[in-house]
Amino acid sequence: MNNHSEPTHNSRTIPRGLLVAIGGNEDKKHDQQILSTIPALINKQKKIIEIITTATQHPEEAGKEYCKVFTQNGDHVIGLMHITTREQAADDTFVERINAADVIFFTGGDQLRITSVLGGSLIEKEIIRKYQEEFCIIAGTSAGASAMSKTMICGGDSSEALKKGTINVSTGIGLIDNAIIDTHFVERGRFSRLMQIVSMNPSNIGIGLGEDSGIVIEGGCIIKAIGSGITVILDGKHLKYTNVANISSDEAIAIENIVLHTIVNGYGYDLCEKKYLKPEDLKEMNPVGSEDNDHENH
Repeated sequence: MNNHSEPTHNSRTIPRGLLVAIGGNEDKKHDQQILSTIPALINKQKKIIEIITTATQHPEEAGKEYCKVFTQNGDHVIGLMHITTREQAADDTFVERINAADVIFFTGGDQLRITSVLGGSLIEKEIIRKYQEEFCIIAGTSAGASAMSKTMICGGDSSEALKKGTINVSTGIGLIDNAIIDTHFVERGRFSRLMQIVSMNPSNIGIGLGEDSGIVIEGGCIIKAIGSGITVILDGKHLKYTNVANISSDEAIAIENIVLHTIVNGYGYDLCEKKYLKPEDLKEMNPVGSEDNDHENH
């Protein structure tokens, strides 16, 4: 584990970067467990952290809030990217800053703002390239986490979520293509909407991030849970039956044998092998961010 020199995993390119996806409403005032973990994953005294506020309607406020948090967690170089137009997303200056960054952090807001402004842009291409080719951290909270996956949930009422056609999906940034991420998961009762998505895409794992919970994903496969909250894993690998292809819009969906796991701080999940990971399993694997890992060779 943690050997970034290996180019493939079962014919799949292994990204050299790490993803940190946060469920939203993470602690910013007390122990800051999740947000302090992000820069700690980089073995440098002074990190370059770029905060992208595209998702939020209040970029100045959100930017200052996260700038304050990351400043408290070390003497880092912190930049704010208030990118609101397609023209700005093609700005070479922003691309160069992404290239130089150790950590790229997306704030919360609306994930469609991220994809509609950055989708297909030079900035998005550079983020994807950097994640694939260099050891770096791509992190995001709430909308910033939801936008990481290739298939992105962008709307839908949880109370109607097990009726066909009630959940809206779009294309995300695509940093991870074997999972679908939903946020504020436990607190907003979003189990049923993620169940619908997994029933329609059973090859993908559903990841429901509770508030003040997060995950670190290494190599596009190995998840380690962080924070005080709960992360729910929905696995459709052993799905026996669903009627979703045979019913009309707004009809109720039947699902047989979807598997549900929960992971908390110190537990994990292997997205590629679809395997639950207990603390002792993670200790043996020694993923980046574990206590026994000294971040060498980065």
